[in-house]
Amino acid sequence: MSRLDGETKRKLREMNAGELLEAIDSQDETLSIDMPFEERVRLVVDDAYSTFTHSKVEGLIRRAGLRYPNADLRRIDLLDERSLNRELLTQLGTCSFVTRQQNVVFQGFTGSGKSYLGCAIAKRACEHRIRAHYVRMPDLEEAWVAAQDSPGGSGKFLRKYAAFTLLVVDEWLLDRPTESMRGMLLELMERRYGETSTVFCTQYSQKDWHQRLGSGVHADAIMDRIIHNTVWVETGTYNMREHTALVNA
Repeated sequence: MSRLDGETKRKLREMNAGELLEAIDSQDETLSIDMPFEERVRLVVDDAYSTFTHSKVEGLIRRAGLRYPNADLRRIDLLDERSLNRELLTQLGTCSFVTRQQNVVFQGFTGSGKSYLGCAIAKRACEHRIRAHYVRMPDLEEAWVAAQDSPGGSGKFLRKYAAFTLLVVDEWLLDRPTESMRGMLLELMERRYGETSTVFCTQYSQKDWHQRLGSGVHADAIMDRIIHNTVWVETGTYNMREHTALVNA
């Protein structure tokens, strides 16, 4: 394309079309001079859209607050000792479970890779331009306690965490939640139920959840909003931290 004058460039920037302007400026005149106008426009738009999409995805990943921002489902170590289901992980990587508002539970021993898998799923969601967020349950409880100290803070807290299309809760039930926390979890799960997807990373199998949630009506209600529409993934007992340390030794 021909060189743009300063006023045209200003207008493009004012319209937040910076990617398009960069694509126009970077188009090789020598290679594209014999191309039809429509083909040159298509190439410019494709280039600008690619830059825009990459920037959008990078922003989603950054704001997701991932513990392992470089986690990648395609690089999961599928050692025989882990007994991970390759087909299931591939299916989760399509993020179709988010479209169906399903939950996912990664359950296994300490060091079995639950947190990494949770972050890998969240990152994959970001690549699909899905708004995701990662939080450890101890940090979620700390944020909940702080929210209650400000006027309207509880409602703002619930709206924030209910709004994420995909929420990853790591260290789920590592500590037994307080009565206040159980009440919050019930309200949060109620708001998310049938609308969004939640990933839980936990050491505890489903049979232990009720007791750790207090064994009362709150426990019944919280579990009822989680377990009936959930994909369960066993991450096993093999300690990947020890494995990685041995490999790098």
